[in-house]
Amino acid sequence: MKDVIFNKEYDKVPVKLWTDYDGVEMSAKDQIGHLQNLPFAFHHIAIMPDCHSGYGMPIGGVLATERVIIPNAVGVDIGCGMCAVKTPWNTDEIDTETIKKIMGKIRQEVPVGFNRHAVAQDDKLMPQGKVDWVFDSLAYPIIHNQYESALKQLGTLGGGNHFIEIQKDTEKNIWIMIHSGSRNLGKQVADHYNELAVALNGKWYAYVPKEWELAFLPYDCKEGKDYLLEMQYCVDFALANRKLMLQNIATIFNDTIRHKAIDMAGMINIAHNYAKMENHFGQNVMVHRKGATSAKRDEVGIIPGSQGSKSYIVKGLGNLESFQSCSHGAGRKMGRGQAIKNLNLADEIKRLDEQGIVHGIRQQKDLDEAAGAYKDIDTVMANQNDLVEIVVELNPVAVIKA
Repeated sequence: MKDVIFNKEYDKVPVKLWTDYDGVEMSAKDQIGHLQNLPFAFHHIAIMPDCHSGYGMPIGGVLATERVIIPNAVGVDIGCGMCAVKTPWNTDEIDTETIKKIMGKIRQEVPVGFNRHAVAQDDKLMPQGKVDWVFDSLAYPIIHNQYESALKQLGTLGGGNHFIEIQKDTEKNIWIMIHSGSRNLGKQVADHYNELAVALNGKWYAYVPKEWELAFLPYDCKEGKDYLLEMQYCVDFALANRKLMLQNIATIFNDTIRHKAIDMAGMINIAHNYAKMENHFGQNVMVHRKGATSAKRDEVGIIPGSQGSKSYIVKGLGNLESFQSCSHGAGRKMGRGQAIKNLNLADEIKRLDEQGIVHGIRQQKDLDEAAGAYKDIDTVMANQNDLVEIVVELNPVAVIKA
């Protein structure tokens, strides 16, 4: 932990940071201050080393609350997270041309951005399959309305900072890593319940200013219970989404190289946008992790860098001060527009080419996800050495960005 900030005159709870406060952007500092002054904030606010500004709550924030849940403290991409699996091949067996061929097939198989499958995927791959409660418009109104559309989004990457990456570890083993979420399903659930919370808070004359964008729902009222149910479905859908992509990519590897098969039982999965009831400091509280991952003792997780830097398989140390959490990645140091405007295209391409990374940066607009837009992963990892230990170090071989 780097610092503790607490102004007793104004702040309800302190904030504990695993980054340098002076380096946090002003908009994120304002959001941290709002979290500190929530009347239902519990014990302290934990800020991870990848912190940067989000909607209502900073990305890389961990907030525990009493009695309420806050949709914007989870975010619109509910259940967004990482999965990774080690393949049976190593870099001595797969040359660059084969990697390029595999990446080309992946692009044909996995829709990216706003694209989706032309036909619905097998509903047995959805969480719990197509069961009656999915179509209960009273208990699950958003899932009910979005289910058929979600069937075409299952197994798709989405946009933003989502990626598919082929990586190698220090022993030359090839890994597959995917970063993706709940697609439009999660956004629809998030928007619906945030709007509902805003409307209800207005009726209740709630003591949280509307401009903070932290409208809340008591988790023992019907609306709060409904959000928790639909949020969890989105978390499960996001995992199903990543699993289908990974299975399809494994099939491409097997068809292209043959002779070996990927053991999918070894898949690692970790989510970083969700809320969950947990016990901390002797009390059951609702823990919101927005761009932060669980890091219980010995829990295996994934912390990716940028497309030009290392990623890590880690093991949690169960640090109580972070609510047993860690960062979800390197974290942005530039907004998308800022990166497109200020980064040098030639320099960013050179950075990747010199490492022999197969990538898709071709023009200025691609720089929104360039390595230069992200914080230094080595600094991020050093700042959280009391939260996780590194198990596997991974370097990028080839990247598909959404």
